[in-house]
Amino acid sequence: MTQMSKGSNIPLSATRIRAELVWEARPSTPDVDASALLLAASGKVRSDDDFVFFNQPNHASGAIRKLAKETVGTQVRDALEIDVTRIEEAVDRIVLGSSADGGTFSQVAGLHLLLTDLATNVQIARFDMTDATSETAFLSGEFYRRGGDWKFRAVGQGYASGLEGLATDFGITVDDAPAPVAPVAPVPAAPIQYSRPAPATPPAATSAPIQYSRPAPATPPTPPAQLAQGYGQVPGYGQPAASGMPPAPIPGYAPPPPGAPVAPASRGTVNLDKGRVSLQKNQRVSLVKTGAPALSRIQLGLGWDPAVGSKAVDLDASAIVLNAAGKDIDLSWFMSKKACKGAIQHMGDNVTGQGDGDDEVITVDLDKLPAEATAIVFTINSFSSHKFTDVKNAYCRLVDTTTRAELVRFDLTDSKPSTGVFMCVLRRVGPVWEMEALGAFQDGRTVKAMRGPAAAFVSPS
Repeated sequence: MTQMSKGSNIPLSATRIRAELVWEARPSTPDVDASALLLAASGKVRSDDDFVFFNQPNHASGAIRKLAKETVGTQVRDALEIDVTRIEEAVDRIVLGSSADGGTFSQVAGLHLLLTDLATNVQIARFDMTDATSETAFLSGEFYRRGGDWKFRAVGQGYASGLEGLATDFGITVDDAPAPVAPVAPVPAAPIQYSRPAPATPPAATSAPIQYSRPAPATPPTPPAQLAQGYGQVPGYGQPAASGMPPAPIPGYAPPPPGAPVAPASRGTVNLDKGRVSLQKNQRVSLVKTGAPALSRIQLGLGWDPAVGSKAVDLDASAIVLNAAGKDIDLSWFMSKKACKGAIQHMGDNVTGQGDGDDEVITVDLDKLPAEATAIVFTINSFSSHKFTDVKNAYCRLVDTTTRAELVRFDLTDSKPSTGVFMCVLRRVGPVWEMEALGAFQDGRTVKAMRGPAAAFVSPS
């Protein structure tokens, strides 16, 4: 096996290779994900289809596929398999990338890349990356053509701009063009500021922009004791729950037992005194119950199924945090699942919509939200440009994570040929929070296209 240093290169005689990113499993380590970009001679991808990562694990050519992340002993391993005989002639090189969510690569101990010949299972090379500092994305190496043969170079280059910076640098589209929105409520007069500008030089891609909904962390820190009871293997999730999480499942929605009260919401705002509230579109409920302590930790479970005759539908749930002027101040989405310093956290991704129970879960610690957070708007967007006419049984439900009780449920009963929908909003009303069912459709393949229109929901309609 060759021990490589930064900038060194080796010829490759193997045709099928496993490129494995390896690091030490520690509670303080950020969530790390390996990826690969197939680049043309221009140094850019030909389209978003040339990005292989956790949410698009197989390249159409069959040349690259991403394996499931594993924890083996004290190490986490995230691997890609590459068959150079199937790489298209238009592909000049393959860049191996990685991203860290919830920290920097200086916190990732023992980070190294292993190349293994799949035909013999013999390790070809190892590259240790020991000089990372503030980077949140990293290039470990690249496969490239020379004289009809393939070689590998150790790179070790970092980005402080995370997965978004890495992706856009190679021509990946990570934003949607602004789309008009049907008026729902008057938009505040204050101009909406966008925290991230659109990429300066987007590629001429012919396919729909990719969304990057991130899987559950491989080695997350232990959650607070009150939250720990509900996390573990989540029914319907696209990947197994992370190691170190308690095994108890988050229950999917089931009808309440006979005799359990279900309070229908009126056109006005009701509270939780009569039990679980079933909302209809544009109805509201105050998240208080007379004589009970104020809610502190809650979770939004969102679910859906493919419509009859439709294939798997990959949708992504996100949360947009807004202030009183309608400006988005933070976002929990595919590029960063934590918002407001961890007060909001996305717990995982389902890439098919199949299975029972919540497809995606977003937790909120109401007590830890910043004072300027006036509203949290929850969206669902289509990964592969599926329309909501291809979706059935979409719902959202609010659960008290302390008692595990379902408090509020909203079933989306209509559909439109749109790629996004505003499902509901949590809104601060004085010292308490209320929830309003929205069901407002909006074209947008990613939540970034929803950020401006979300300002309409800061105030009740």
